[in-house]
Amino acid sequence: MQTDSSLTLVSLALQFLLELGVLAALGYWGYATAGSRPLQIVLAVGAPLVAAVIWGIFGSPRAPHHLTGVRRRLLEAAFFGSATVALAAAGQVVPGVLFAAIAAANIVLLKRLGHD
Repeated sequence: MQTDSSLTLVSLALQFLLELGVLAALGYWGYATAGSRPLQIVLAVGAPLVAAVIWGIFGSPRAPHHLTGVRRRLLEAAFFGSATVALAAAGQVVPGVLFAAIAAANIVLLKRLGHD
């Protein structure tokens, strides 16, 4: 059982880093794709802020409306998928695909370890 608990801790830590990665990817997208400086700032701050609020309400472990089951999977697909789409839209296709693969693998691992 020690191995499972260690693996769970590592996977949860990776999940947190991936969550931060989503915010960074959205900020990068906002800055890289906007045409003017004011729009760059608005999108670079606004997109991660909106994502963080949604994740904080529905996705985080202590969320007031924490989702489980299929709803949780849909939220994760939208949240982590937004980073993939944002990176691809900003011209970073390979990092976007790698991010998606790592996020998906970690979600599957957490599910198998009993985390919803």
